[in-house]
Amino acid sequence: MSDRPDDAFFTLHADLPREGPGETADVAWAAGIAGLRPDARILDAASGPGGDLGALLRAAPDGHVTAIDLHAPFVDGARGRWGSDPRVTLAVGDMTAPEGPFDFIWCAGAVYFLGIEAALKVWAPRLAPGGAIAFSEPCLFTDTPSDGAIAFWEGYARLTDAAGIAAQIERAGFETLATRPISDIGWESYYRPMEARIARLRPGADAALARVLDMAEAEIAGWRAHRAETGYLLSVVRPT
Repeated sequence: MSDRPDDAFFTLHADLPREGPGETADVAWAAGIAGLRPDARILDAASGPGGDLGALLRAAPDGHVTAIDLHAPFVDGARGRWGSDPRVTLAVGDMTAPEGPFDFIWCAGAVYFLGIEAALKVWAPRLAPGGAIAFSEPCLFTDTPSDGAIAFWEGYARLTDAAGIAAQIERAGFETLATRPISDIGWESYYRPMEARIARLRPGADAALARVLDMAEAEIAGWRAHRAETGYLLSVVRPT
């Protein structure tokens, strides 16, 4: 194994079913709020290994999903499961690159790379008339968060509460149709497979990988300790 930290990170994350918290019910809920048609054209932005593709296809069984991610091995993993499905196009690239038009853009836990306003402004012209965007964003669920809850996000400068997220959505020229937190089930759907992989990798881990495994275990413990105070808020939005 390489001593490069990024290599160790991807060693941990290889073959995980998803790259962030979420569950099938999140997609179904958001699709219902958006009024998704069975033949909808969907962008799965920063799709990772394709953990949400099945739910997106169930929401639009006669539609088409374009799934894009920067990390080629994640896309390869999704291709192994979905590459033969004509309803799915898989691509390696920036999540803002596909031109559309799309009836629905789904972005699970990756808008923070750009910021809410920047992401929504980039995607707005890619939406078909009446189209909607659903995204999950770090959120504080209390007015008095502990230091541990804030530290969980490792200095994320735009960390705010639901009202702060709504204000950014409005400044981008969108309205919020509905919101809900990502459930504990969604978080455990991400963390439990990761814990199993940590246990498999730990015995043969070199120094770089051991550090990454330690960091992952600390992250999991941090969320479980502060999940009442912080998590992801899923928002469904539409241009005004």
